[in-house]
Amino acid sequence: MSKWKIITRGIIKENPTFVLVLGMCPTLGTTTSAINGMGMGLATTFVLMLSNYAISLLAGLIPSKIRIPAYVVVIAIFVTVVQLLMQAYVPALYQTLGLFIPLIVVNCIVLGRAEAFASKNKPVDSFFDGLGSGLGFTLSLTVLGIVRELLGSGSFFGLKLLSGDGILVFILAPGAFLVLGYLMVLFNKIKQA
Repeated sequence: MSKWKIITRGIIKENPTFVLVLGMCPTLGTTTSAINGMGMGLATTFVLMLSNYAISLLAGLIPSKIRIPAYVVVIAIFVTVVQLLMQAYVPALYQTLGLFIPLIVVNCIVLGRAEAFASKNKPVDSFFDGLGSGLGFTLSLTVLGIVRELLGSGSFFGLKLLSGDGILVFILAPGAFLVLGYLMVLFNKIKQA
């Protein structure tokens, strides 16, 4: 399979959020703004790419009985790197995302790609699979964040576009479910066309 096909599969055909409905905790919890959604998505993409690559390299060395705990350790290493980089270079975003950054370790997208793809494929293909899934996740979170931020506070990436306060429900949890549902329907309709 070509690298481009591997990448686009993760963005469109197997989009983690809109098609596979994975990673709902960070999806609903961090998308109160576009910046938060994009930041969480990019952090997860970094972890996906590097952990997929490393797990693919190590797959033949890891006994099958301990493969999942071993994957978690590998993923935790890259999450720690992301956490330290975010604390150093984007502390405000790190503070906003808070607990969701360490939870990338047990994100079902990351563990799922490790088990379903990286453990069975070559390292470079696994890296591109992580890139595709990560970009699909980032796209989903960013779009969800844009819609929620625009409707909830009248802003776009923090820039105030609409006067007034917006509709509070879109910044709260019920608004996240509502917007996610409509975006899933829209994404799948466009994908089928």
